[in-house]
Amino acid sequence: MTDTDSTESQPLSERGSNRSQRPSSPAFRAFIASGWQEQEPTLPEQSPAAPFAAARRERLGALFPGERLVLPAGTLVTRSNDTDYRFRPNSAFAHLTGLGTDEEPDAVLVLHPVAEGEDTHEAVLYFRPRAGKDTEEFFADARYGELWVGQRPSLEEVAALTGLRTAHIDSLGDELAKDAGPGGVQLRVVRGVDAAVEAQVESARRGQEETEAADARLAEALSELRLRKDDFEVAEMRKAVAATAEGFADIVRALPRAVEHERGERVIEGVFGARAREEGNAVGYDTIAASGNHANTLHWIRNDGAVRPGDLVLIDAGVEVDSLYTADITRTIPVDGVFTAAQRKVYEAVLDAADAAFARAGQPGARFRDVHAAAMEVLAARLESWGLLPGTAEESLAEEGQFHRRWMVHGTSHHLGIDVHDCAQARREMYLDAELEPGMVFTIEPGLYFRADDLTVPEELRGIGVRIEDDVLVRADGTVENLSAALPRRVEDVEAWMASLRG
Repeated sequence: MTDTDSTESQPLSERGSNRSQRPSSPAFRAFIASGWQEQEPTLPEQSPAAPFAAARRERLGALFPGERLVLPAGTLVTRSNDTDYRFRPNSAFAHLTGLGTDEEPDAVLVLHPVAEGEDTHEAVLYFRPRAGKDTEEFFADARYGELWVGQRPSLEEVAALTGLRTAHIDSLGDELAKDAGPGGVQLRVVRGVDAAVEAQVESARRGQEETEAADARLAEALSELRLRKDDFEVAEMRKAVAATAEGFADIVRALPRAVEHERGERVIEGVFGARAREEGNAVGYDTIAASGNHANTLHWIRNDGAVRPGDLVLIDAGVEVDSLYTADITRTIPVDGVFTAAQRKVYEAVLDAADAAFARAGQPGARFRDVHAAAMEVLAARLESWGLLPGTAEESLAEEGQFHRRWMVHGTSHHLGIDVHDCAQARREMYLDAELEPGMVFTIEPGLYFRADDLTVPEELRGIGVRIEDDVLVRADGTVENLSAALPRRVEDVEAWMASLRG
């Protein structure tokens, strides 16, 4: 057989091993399995998230009595060839298990219906526990092997940590199929997370009807379950906000270095990213470090521009803590530490809009949509006074007008939590049209964006983009708290803060 024949007979899926020469002789396997120190079995303390996660599961189960609910953690995602992105579990899985960081790829949480008793479901966490040192997985499996990815937990350890019953992932297929099929137990699964688990669910359903609608209702319920944060979640949000505030201080200290670097925006991004990794899991989303006219691109994440003296730099960033809850804060600061007259004019208009939104949010009976409306009223009036609208502010605020939105095209608020845009699949009446309730956490983030090529605005304003974003909690008494109030917002306070950090 020629070399060509040998190559052609080897499937593409196996050719990644061509670069590796792993020993597999019986002598080697016996040798590598021996000589390891025995470890005393010690179980971890239960996670502080565990009782809260149990209460969330109970609320979810009450919505779907008699049904089997399947929530995958997700799989590793390929970044390039055989390298993967850092794993982050699906948010619904994390919310209902209390697991965070990189726990636990390929795991699946299943809420099995129970026939009797006070509980509607029994929750079981299926995952692949660590293998013994006498197995090939230990030394040869790059996905699960202890020598490759570190020691994986045992079934007992995860059970102690989460308070959940645990089982080996290999038993999942049979457990999903139990009592399923036409006329049997209805299955619902979170779609788009793990294709292999979805396939197992479809096999177990065996002809059940309207499965797509059933799964959509589960996704909707999981989003709406997070609309009001419990005490654990609020505490985690406070941690995320505090770490983010430290990251913003790091940025101010690093501004001189950013000015000197040809890609100063990357300096800002890197400084904040270091804080996020040191204090938490990662950034909650790609950091926006937008200097000068880049601030007028709402999702500027390329961050490859210069940071020039005399410009403003808009930084939209959030630390995601180990529990996966994230902050989402924006500050627009002068590179030189002092606002110019034109910059101050725009900044204070945005600040006034934010303050109006805060005031509206704290009023009894306020709805989520009212927060945005309050901010728009201020911005429309200010733009009218500057002569930028083709009519009055009142005409612009009418549905058939909306001229002010040329310079503020995004919404003023979104829910915040384990996702930066949390509760995204909730129904309109539960989100946009809903009254604000205790436990809700959301952003207030008006802005004004005057592109450098916008000939409808005075030249002095062109290239200025300003956003001010804070994270807001509705307290038990209906008032609102600015969780990110430690970061200054007023012009004088921003300038004084920057001066104190830069010495």
